[in-house]
Amino acid sequence: MGRTFGNKNLTDNDKRAIVVGRQNGLTMMTLAGMFGVTKAGISQFLKRQKAQDGSTNSQRTGRPRVTDRNDDRNILKTSRTNPRLTAPAIRREVFLNSPSPPSVSTVKRRLNAAGIMGRRVKWAKEHLNWTRQDWNKILWSDESKFLLFGEYHPKYQLPTVRHGGGSCMVWGAFSGSGNGPLHRVNGIMDKHVYKDILQNQMLPHLRAMGRASVYQQNNDPKHTSLFVKSRRVNVMGWPSQSPDLNPIEHLWEELERRCANKRAKNCNEKFAQLLSEWNQIPMSTIDTLLDSMQRRCQAVIDARGFATKY
Repeated sequence: MGRTFGNKNLTDNDKRAIVVGRQNGLTMMTLAGMFGVTKAGISQFLKRQKAQDGSTNSQRTGRPRVTDRNDDRNILKTSRTNPRLTAPAIRREVFLNSPSPPSVSTVKRRLNAAGIMGRRVKWAKEHLNWTRQDWNKILWSDESKFLLFGEYHPKYQLPTVRHGGGSCMVWGAFSGSGNGPLHRVNGIMDKHVYKDILQNQMLPHLRAMGRASVYQQNNDPKHTSLFVKSRRVNVMGWPSQSPDLNPIEHLWEELERRCANKRAKNCNEKFAQLLSEWNQIPMSTIDTLLDSMQRRCQAVIDARGFATKY
């Protein structure tokens, strides 16, 4: 059993991945978000590791590495920036101008060393046989941007600004009971704004769902809020870089289709359009999304943790 940091048990694989991630230049805040622990917990673990081994850098033997630390950081950064990229796509983007790029297998090994793919597979296997009743208890959440001129501007795609730009950012949630709140985000989505959303939007809806309900959020550092712990909220463990496992991504696409031909003069008008269409999304759409969860899990397992079509 791993040592507990911030109510989280770190396995031996987690510990090895943290050491490798630190060697590859990941910040302690990034590692904390990836492994669902506190920054202080990461720091304490690395200090203990250094005291035991004399260094967090182990001596390597065998063939020399074909990537240096800068390459490894760029591989991880590219994957974090766009979690939907496959290993071949990451290789092309990072090593576009390299005369001797590493193999796709090397890129996969660097991602696996950071613990990203293994955690996705582990999560998928743990939830593969969940029933629809199990999925109904989850309150899925996310935030997204919508351009004022009706174009979808999801955070996991490269942004395209046309017609002069302008966007409206929203936070939304849904469950097996149907659509939950849709909230307009004014300004930058930082930890203070997120705490306000949790207090005034998420928590009332989650409590109305019943005691067995569970809140899902991604591993963005601002989401590792102590607020949910202080309110005794059941939070779903979530693997980093997994938009393909979150059905709300497809709900955003449905919302965009409904608003595709609607232009807005400003963010107030755009949010009014989004809210109106959000409230009209039928329950059949929610049913389809939740019924897809077993297939999503299986797809991640089949892809060995790498990005899937979902």
